[in-house]
Amino acid sequence: MEEPQNEKKEEENKEQAKKEESEAKEEKLVKESEYLELKDRLLRLAAEFDNYKKRAARDVANSKLLGKAELMKKLLPTLDEFELALSVSKESKETKGFEMIFSNLIEALKSEGLSEIETNGKYDPYKHEIILTKESEEKDGTILEVVRKGYMLNDILLRPATVIVAKHKDESPNKKSGEEK
Repeated sequence: MEEPQNEKKEEENKEQAKKEESEAKEEKLVKESEYLELKDRLLRLAAEFDNYKKRAARDVANSKLLGKAELMKKLLPTLDEFELALSVSKESKETKGFEMIFSNLIEALKSEGLSEIETNGKYDPYKHEIILTKESEEKDGTILEVVRKGYMLNDILLRPATVIVAKHKDESPNKKSGEEK
């Protein structure tokens, strides 16, 4: 009589063992999926932090450049006045000294990225400002004279060059566009 009870207990034990084994497998799968989920979140968080560091470094560099640009904008009228004073002053020892100082100042500003806008050739609406057009034998839009120099800091326009441009002379001023012969 005890044998059927033992068999019954063994069967119950086997079922219990299978149940525990299946629960252990299920728990292992849950732990593994949690692990993979946490690993994925960690990798994403690391990537986000790396992007944040790059963005912050870019923002700092842009802020520095904009700060330089603002300072150089404020210095431009002083450069103009300095240049004007040197152009009208007579040759003397003092003038030579001021020319050296001006040259050093310009070199220091150029080393920080300041550059004059080219004014040779044709008018560029992104870099030049027209204040006057003169009739000339030159092609339309050719720069004839620079009234005020323009400057850029790297790729930032600080001040456009103020220019006078050519307007091609009309050969027959009496002709009207709608007039027939």
